[in-house]
Amino acid sequence: MDASFFLISLLNGLSVGLLLFMLASGLTLIFSMMGVLNFAHASFYMLGAYAAFTVTRAVGSFWVALVVAPLLVGLAGAAFERFVLRRVHRFGHVPELLITFGLSYIVLEMVQLVWGRAALDFQPPPTLRGPLFTIVDLPSGLSLAWGAPPQVCKAVAGAICTTFPAFRAFGMAIAVLMLVLIWLLLTRTRIGLVIQAALTHPEMVEALGHNVPRVFMLVFGGGTALAGLAGVIGGALRVTEPSMALTVGAVVFAVIVIGGMGSLAGAFVASVLLGVLDSFAVGSDHSLADLLHWIGVEVTPQTFGYAVWSVKSVQVAAVLPYLLLVLILIFRPKGLLGKRED
Repeated sequence: MDASFFLISLLNGLSVGLLLFMLASGLTLIFSMMGVLNFAHASFYMLGAYAAFTVTRAVGSFWVALVVAPLLVGLAGAAFERFVLRRVHRFGHVPELLITFGLSYIVLEMVQLVWGRAALDFQPPPTLRGPLFTIVDLPSGLSLAWGAPPQVCKAVAGAICTTFPAFRAFGMAIAVLMLVLIWLLLTRTRIGLVIQAALTHPEMVEALGHNVPRVFMLVFGGGTALAGLAGVIGGALRVTEPSMALTVGAVVFAVIVIGGMGSLAGAFVASVLLGVLDSFAVGSDHSLADLLHWIGVEVTPQTFGYAVWSVKSVQVAAVLPYLLLVLILIFRPKGLLGKRED
C-alpha cells in the first residue's frame, strides 16, 4: 500500500464518516433525550438537500441555503412532533416507530410529486468546486501542493497526483464545528442542563416552571435540523435524488447501534470507523486470500471455500456496516460507548 493511496483513502474515509456523523448526531440526540427512534430521520436529510436546492435557485446563493434549509427542516420536524408525534407518545415506542415509518413514505412521495423522480443538478458553490490541495507522490517522496495539480505531475515520469476537493474539506469542517457546538450547548449552557434534566426528571423540571413538552419539541426540531444540514452538504457533495434517504437510512441506524444507543461520542466514533472502513474497502482490490498470503498462509483453488477467500474487498464494502453491526450486537450489545446498566 503506497503512501498516497493510504493518505487519500484516510481523508476520504474521514469525510464520509463525518457526513454520517452529521446525520447520526440528530437521531442520537432525539433518541437519548426523548427515547424516540425516528425512522423518518433520513427523510429529513433528503428534505434538507431539496430545500437547499430550491433556496439556492430562488436567491442564487448556496450560503443562504446552508442557513435557511436546516431551519426549514427543523421547523417541519418541530411541527411534526407537536401535532402528530406527541399525540401517540403516551401509547409507547411501537406507535412512535410506526408513525415515523409512515412519515418516511409520505415524504418520499411528496418529494417525487414536487421535484420529480430525476436527480437534480445541485452543485457546490463556485468557490468550493475546485481541489483544496493535491497529494504529489514522486519517486523521491511524498509532498503536498495547494490547489490544482502542479506542473511536476506532467513533467516527472511515474508521478501520481491525487486531488482532494475543497467542498469535501468544507463538509468535514462543518461536521467538526457542529460536534463542538452540540457539546458546548449540552454541557455549558442553561438550555442544555434543562434538556438533560427533562430526560431523567421531567416532573422536577416542570415543578421548576419549565415546559417539558416544549423542550422535547425543540429537541426533535433541533435533531431534524441537523439532519437537514447534513442533507445540504450531502446533496451537493453526492447527488440529490429521491433514493438518497434510502441510501443512508439503514447505515445511520447501524451507526447509532454500533456507537451505542443515545451516545453522541459513540455515534462519532462509529461514523468515522465505518467511513474509513468503507473508503479503504472500496479503494482496495485485495481479498482475504491476499491477507492470508501476507501472513504466510497460502490459499489455492483446491482450498475449501476458495470462492469466499478470493472475494475482493470492494465486493463486500456495502455489507461491512451490517457485518460490524451483527458483531457488536453479539459481543457488546450496548455498543462501543453505550451506557451499561448496573
